[in-house]
Parts: sequence; structure tokens; C-alpha cells
Amino acid sequence: MSALPPAIFLMGPTATGKTGLAARLYQHLPIELISVDSALVFKGMDIGTAKPDAATLRQAPHHLIDLISPTQVYSAAHFRHDALKLMANITARGKVPLLVGGTMLYFKALQGGLSNLPEADVEVRAKLDAEALQIGWPAMHAKLAKIDPATAARLEPADAQRVQRALEVVEISGKTMTELHQASRGDDLPYRLLKVALVPLDRSVLHSRIATRFDDMLKQGFLDEVKALLKQYPELNPYLKLTPEMPSMRCVGYRQALEHLAGQYDEAELRDRGIFATRQLAKRQLTWLRGMDDTVEVDCLNPQMYNLVFNQINQFIKD
Repeated sequence: MSALPPAIFLMGPTATGKTGLAARLYQHLPIELISVDSALVFKGMDIGTAKPDAATLRQAPHHLIDLISPTQVYSAAHFRHDALKLMANITARGKVPLLVGGTMLYFKALQGGLSNLPEADVEVRAKLDAEALQIGWPAMHAKLAKIDPATAARLEPADAQRVQRALEVVEISGKTMTELHQASRGDDLPYRLLKVALVPLDRSVLHSRIATRFDDMLKQGFLDEVKALLKQYPELNPYLKLTPEMPSMRCVGYRQALEHLAGQYDEAELRDRGIFATRQLAKRQLTWLRGMDDTVEVDCLNPQMYNLVFNQINQFIKD
């Protein structure tokens, strides 16, 4: 292991200060930053994704930001391919790749390889959608729990997208997502890893941060950003409502903004729904982190957070 080049994962739920910390570390360590965020790949989606602003990116450039339009798709397989290529180039330059973000599936795919999951099937999805329309997604989640309890345990009952995908996998392959993950084709990551997770010891403070950040997004013009997207891609949105299947519009906040702009509820409810959805995202991210091995946890609320993380990374690189 000691002969392998070093690489660092800086992980954590939303609103834990990962971006600011990574930008500060960039100033003092021989690292290059790779974004691990499925929302930051979309161009024009800046405010609602808390994308690092232009000043931050000038001071601390991030790879894998602003790659595609909101009409396109970027998968875990795309990420793994791009990240491995970047990591090799960074190592060749004598630097250490630091991968920072909160898309835990991407971290898992990078380290453990990709599972042999079947491609999506339109007919199967339509069948599952029709069933969900009759019994609701919580009942679909209960159905999944009987078939694949391990996958159901890490999904929220209302997480329609992921519950549908897990049931679709079983329908197509005859095997559960858990079984396929266990049989994944895992090319070992050719790096010596340090995995640092920013985890709040006081969950209520994180919830407060999430609410404050969503309020700030609204003040910064989040709704104007979504309106601009609707104008830019009108063929997708003849009725002020992007298709819910579009990955870009599954990003937290955007679905709620579209529903608000379509007149489904007022701005006060938009705020409540957006904050709730972000808190649910943070909960899922923490669940992923709890399932990861060999992770160094640092309290993101600790005033000494920067020094603690810096010392860990600095020592790791020297070793």
C-alpha cells in the first residue's frame, strides 16, 4: 500500500462546509481538487446547487464542474472514468488528488467499482409508476423491504426515484440491488486512500445551517435562475414544468421551484419543502457515511475543524 500514490476523499452531508474547507486546503497543500457532486456538473445551475462562485474557483479550481447542460445525463460510470483519468494526470504532475463532495454513490463507484446493474427499461418503469399511482410510494417501499431489506433500509419511503430503480432492477434481472452490488466488478483503486468525513455532532445545528442556506439562495435569485433555465430550454417545459425524469431537475430545490412556478403552492411552502428535501438529503448522506469503512470523522462544527483536517492530510501525504 505504501508504494501506491496518495489520494484523499473529503466527504460529508450538505452544508457542512466542504467547499470552503477544500478551497482553504488548496492554498496550503500540494493538492488538486476534483468535485464529487452530481449537481455541480450542470451548467447554469449555480445558486440552487451552492456551486462555488467564480472567485472561489479562481483561487481553488475544481475539476468536474459545469460539464453538461441540464438536458444531459452524467452517471456514476461517467464520473468514475473522468475521475480516474484526472487522478492519474494529477499524480503525474506531482500533486495529490483531493476529491470533495457529497455524492456518496460516486465515491463508492470510484473506490469499489461499478455493479453490473441492468439498463433502465421504459416499460418496467411505466408498470411500476402505474402501481405506485394506486398504492403510493411508501407502500412500494414496503414491497421493496420484503424483497431487498438492505437496500430499503437506506432509502426513504418517499424517495420515488431510488425505490423505483431498486424494484426495476429486481424486475429485470431477477436479483436484488444488494446481490448485484456484492458481485460488483471492483477494480481496486490504485491509490492509498485517506477518507475524511465532516459529520456534525449536533444535528440540529446542521438543520439550522440548511435553513439559512436555502433562505440565502432565495435571496440570491434562485427562482430567477430556474426561470432562466425554463427560457433557455423551452422545448422541455411547455407548461412551466420540466419532466420529473430529468436528472438535473431531481436536484434538491429545483423540483420544488418548478412546482412553485407551476402554481402548485406559494413561496412559503416552497421554502418549507425545499428545506425539508435538503434535510432528507443530508440524512441519506449520513447513512451512506455510516456504512463506509476506514473513515476519519471530524466534527464540522468544531472551531478547530480546519487544523484537524489539515494535520490529518499533511501527515498522510508525508507518510
